[in-house]
Formats: sequence, structure tokens, C-alpha cells
Amino acid sequence: MLRYKVIANPTANHGNSARSIPIIEQMLKDLRVDFELVQTEYPQHAIQLAEVSASEGFNAVVAIGGDGTVNEILNGLMKTHLKGDGPACLGVIPTGRGNDFAFSMGIPTDIVTSCLALVAEKRHLIDIGRVSGGNFPQGRFFGNGVGIGFDAVVGFEAAKMTWLSGFANYAVSALRTMYLYDKAPLLQVELDDRLFVQPCLLISIMNGRRMGGGFLMAPDSKPNDGLFDLCIARQMSKSRVLSMIPRFIKGTQAQSPEISMARSKRVKVTALQGSIPAHSDGETLCTAGESLTIDLLPQQVELIISFLQSETPQNESGPIR
Repeated sequence: MLRYKVIANPTANHGNSARSIPIIEQMLKDLRVDFELVQTEYPQHAIQLAEVSASEGFNAVVAIGGDGTVNEILNGLMKTHLKGDGPACLGVIPTGRGNDFAFSMGIPTDIVTSCLALVAEKRHLIDIGRVSGGNFPQGRFFGNGVGIGFDAVVGFEAAKMTWLSGFANYAVSALRTMYLYDKAPLLQVELDDRLFVQPCLLISIMNGRRMGGGFLMAPDSKPNDGLFDLCIARQMSKSRVLSMIPRFIKGTQAQSPEISMARSKRVKVTALQGSIPAHSDGETLCTAGESLTIDLLPQQVELIISFLQSETPQNESGPIR
């Protein structure tokens, strides 16, 4: 039986996560889980708590919260991992707005089943990304993906709208973003085997499959195959953006001529004209950055899951169109 440190973020999902914490705590007691629970008190607190917990010998660190909480804990675990300290695994009980990391990794998105998954202790090693640039020249780790351009601005707008939660929040934000971010910057994109320059309305660099609570940016991505899956959108009109939204929800956007898919272990994006708004796992990297470098670190973190959501054959990418 693992010894768990449970880190709960009461402010996740605009504060709605706080109501779930006592319920989850009682569930874990009923399941006879050996755990200690602590709540975060300020931004980035979960990074410190996770780092200390792993160093103190806890076998697993569990996030109660959304994608941002998971991202902080992941960064804390990676710090201890790279220092050679105890290899604590990661668990997630999702109570956030989007819960894209949980969806992408095969973690149940209801609290009862996710608590049961912790007890079952089925684990898989997953790849981790590291992005350098913007507000984090020293680098920041992520588990699900980096969004550049349109989807980053969607996330910025979603964070402002406290009166909506879940996918509805992101859907309304996407409609707003059509009018706020309609001119694609000219970007130079360097992949493992190619370099190209074009106006890009959106670049999603995915280790997982989904962003924005319901947009399948990389429906065939696997979190343990040693490669990022990229979705790249060219400049398009507002009406075309509107018509593309259902395709991103279904994950069928690759059939559209404005969309290119690619795979790479390393990605560097540089703004030649305009600037780069970007996020990683929903956390702001920059609002007007100049350059980002994203590297994949294979098989870094052991994750407690129910199943691998993306255990389906991986499609090979075609050339950039």
C-alpha cells in the first residue's frame, strides 16, 4: 500500500473545488488509504508542497484540483526527480474546470472512481514536456500540452469569466477570442526534421489529447511514445474559425486544408512578425513572447491511472502543408 500526500487546491474551478475536499477526505478514510492532506494557500504553493513531500518519502503525491494544480505538483515532482530524490508517483482527483490532463491520461473524471483508481494503484510511466522562454527562461514542466496563439488567448479569456465553468466557459471564450485574436503572427517553427515559416493562428504542442475542456487538439496522441503531437492552424477568417470549432470538438480538424499535423521530440517557435501568447497546461507562459523552446523528456513520471486514454494506433504525420 502506498503512502499518499494529498495536496488540495480549494480555489480550483473558481472555488468550487473546496466543496469536494471534505467529501474526498472521507472517501479516502473509508477506503483505508494511508494519507495526509494539506491545502494550498497561494499560487505556486503546490510546487513547494510536492517537492517537500517527495523528499520526505511519500510514495505518491495526489492532486485535488484542476490542470493548474496538477501542473504545479508535476513541477515539484520533477524538481525532486532531477535531483535524484525519492521517486514519488503522481495521482489526480480532478475537481477543476477543464480537467484535460485527467481526460488525456485515462484518469476518471468523477471523484468516486478516481478515488477507487488510487486504491487500485495501476501505474504507467508517462513522458513530460519542458518549455523554456517567456516568463520561464529557466524552463517549466508540463504534462498535457503547450498552446500558442488562439487557444492561449481562449484560456486567458476563460480565466476572466467566473460566472461560467467547464466546457461552456471555454466555448464562450473561443467565440470572444475570434474578435480579439484574428491576425496570425508570422512564426518560424523548427521541428526535429524540418523548418518552416508561415502565419500561424494556433499551434498546439501536445503530450496529451485535449485542451480547453473539450477540444481534441491531438486525438491520436500518446503520452508515453516519446513524441509530441502538433496541431498547426494557418490564418483563417472569423467565419471559418466558427465553422472549425465543431471539428476541434470531434477531433476531425486534420481533414481541413488550413490544419497541419506533425510529430516531433523538440519544437522551437520564434515570432518573426507579431508576438506569441502561450500557456502550458493552462498556466500562462507569456502574453507577448518572442520565442519558446519545447523539449520532450521520455518516461519521466509514474502516473496512477485507470487506463491509458490514448492506447490506440498512432497515425503518422504527413508533411506540413
